[in-house]
Amino acid sequence: MSKIQRAILSVTDKTGLVDFARKLSALGIELISTGGTAKLLRGAQIKVKDISDLTGFPEMLDGRVKTLHPKVHGGILHRREDPKHVAAVAEHGIAPIDMVVVNLYAFEKTAAKPGVVFDELIENIDIGGPSMIRSAAKNFHDVAVVTSPSDYNSIADELSRSGALSPETKWRLAQKAFATTAAYDSAIASTLERITTDSQPEPATFPATLRFNFHKKLDLRYGENPHQKAAMYSDGSNTGVANAIQLQGKELSYNNIVDLQAAWDLAQEFDEPVVAIIKHTNPCGTAIGKTLAEAYKRALECDPVSAFGGVIGVNRPIDAEAAEEMHKLFLEVIAAPAFDEAAKAKFASKKNLRLVQITDPPSPGRIRPAANETASPNWVLKYVSGGLLVQDADIRPLQDADLKVVTQRAPTPEETRALLFAWKVCKHVKSNAIVYARDGQTVGVGAGQMSRVDSAKIGAMKAQLALQGTVAASDAFFPFPDGVEEIAKAGATAIIQPGGSQRDPEVIAAADRLGLAMLFTGVRHFRH
Repeated sequence: MSKIQRAILSVTDKTGLVDFARKLSALGIELISTGGTAKLLRGAQIKVKDISDLTGFPEMLDGRVKTLHPKVHGGILHRREDPKHVAAVAEHGIAPIDMVVVNLYAFEKTAAKPGVVFDELIENIDIGGPSMIRSAAKNFHDVAVVTSPSDYNSIADELSRSGALSPETKWRLAQKAFATTAAYDSAIASTLERITTDSQPEPATFPATLRFNFHKKLDLRYGENPHQKAAMYSDGSNTGVANAIQLQGKELSYNNIVDLQAAWDLAQEFDEPVVAIIKHTNPCGTAIGKTLAEAYKRALECDPVSAFGGVIGVNRPIDAEAAEEMHKLFLEVIAAPAFDEAAKAKFASKKNLRLVQITDPPSPGRIRPAANETASPNWVLKYVSGGLLVQDADIRPLQDADLKVVTQRAPTPEETRALLFAWKVCKHVKSNAIVYARDGQTVGVGAGQMSRVDSAKIGAMKAQLALQGTVAASDAFFPFPDGVEEIAKAGATAIIQPGGSQRDPEVIAAADRLGLAMLFTGVRHFRH
């Protein structure tokens, strides 16, 4: 393990740098730095040498050229055990550089700024930084490359204990460094490929090459089944389910996380306090209320048997009153924007119950590519053999202009409110989907059947509350009148559906014959 005698420090993110540099200096390591980094260190009374003193050449071209020099890269890249390399650097007066501490211009942050101009994008492409990182990572046997402030403390501790860094540490740092430059180049490529020759962004579209940059958040015990391995990765946004904070409970499973996403997505559809109870990605009960406690009790009424062992998503901080009600049932996970202290105290007795706090949720189904935020649409991915499918997330809100009364009888205001509620829930039920509801409360959910009429029958069969006077939502059109007839038989008085079937006239005629009101939306919500 060779001793570190000289280090270059040149960083954009200066978090923790002063403390780290002070520790390196105390160990007798000579510090060389550039521009703003050198100024910061001198301001902290840390002795540092300018890069121009090392190279014998001034920084120039507005800082574009400062570290691109043989005395920098020769000092990094020469192999210490190779006599020819050692002789060559000695002949040219090149001093060994044993550590490179570099992080890069914040290209992604710049690209995410509203109205960012092309020239600013280009100026925020780092050249010298990635070059030094690659040089150091390639020569990891002799050089330590540090690209993340999160490594500063462990590196300083190891140097203090051992006087050097182990080969294992240098290799781990090199792996991280190559991942850093790969992600950086990917972000640049993904952004610039959307820019036209006149320097204007192209309309949002799917790129010719799809690039992603995710970091492993945690290993899971197993996947959907015990014989499958699994892990969860984060896009680094600090938002959404993958970046949630678990406040208590045993570790989350793969299936917990999938259900958690389903619960969270459904809860975000509503402005009113809402509770969504999910089982195997389908809602077994959803309701709104004046308070979360009221919403929970109404959601539970829909299917209390299926709710046992369910996953709950809400769109308000959970208070003591809601916690008191939820505490009565065995639940796997509860997801909320926050939990007040009284709620956390109430749930504390249920040691296995996972409480998950989710911040600033992305849109439902959101996948975040490695490109900048403005170039990152809401995408949903599905893997297929040999590749993957990509689509926009189903986040289109229903507009008043979308609604079309197609029957002789228009729905009453009360029916209309119930229909719009049922429509939001139906979007989150596996196709074919039929949802019975009334007054902001699901009454029966028919999910995932091969026949729409079977979904209508199952939704009615599952109902624990009276079906008479409910309304029904269908995620896609009715291919035949039999589905409408089944819904009417159950006691529903109005239906909301996309329309678009060749047999729409027959379906509408059946609704008129049965005295039902029917709305067409023109929007389909298949969920496979």
